[in-house]
Amino acid sequence: MVRSPVLVLNQNYRPVNICQVRRAIVLVFRGKAEIVENGSGYIFSSYATFPLPSVIRLVYLVKGPPPHSKMTRLEVFNRDDYTCQYCGRQTKDLTLDHVIPKHQGGKHDWGNVVSACPACNRRKAGHTPSQANMRLLHQPAPIAPYSVRVPFTYLQDHTAWKNYVLQ
Repeated sequence: MVRSPVLVLNQNYRPVNICQVRRAIVLVFRGKAEIVENGSGYIFSSYATFPLPSVIRLVYLVKGPPPHSKMTRLEVFNRDDYTCQYCGRQTKDLTLDHVIPKHQGGKHDWGNVVSACPACNRRKAGHTPSQANMRLLHQPAPIAPYSVRVPFTYLQDHTAWKNYVLQ
């Protein structure tokens, strides 16, 4: 319970980080953060009872360099919500697919790479979506440079986080 994830928001309600409940309670107890959303349950000590936070907000503005948006498999899967961009099936068993294949001049960048299930990737087989008679659900786009990447499984388990995380 003490190791559950907690979403940390900046003073302006922009996501900054994900920490554990233990760290979040320390930040709240020291007056550096306030609880925005309660989790389920409480932590009891000998002199006080603390609600389990799910989302906290820092009382001061944290400035820093924006997180880099390096393109990795995990970042592409998170951007696409672990959903095949051709058939719409949500699964953990995904591959990367170049919308315009590399041998036809496609680049390996945010605007040309999508998540695809193995069956759709085999069906597309080195063709463009129009050549393979397949349609993309969403056009690929780079992720926002200032957004905190929250793993998709966390968003499934903590529905209250969706109000604060940019999709």
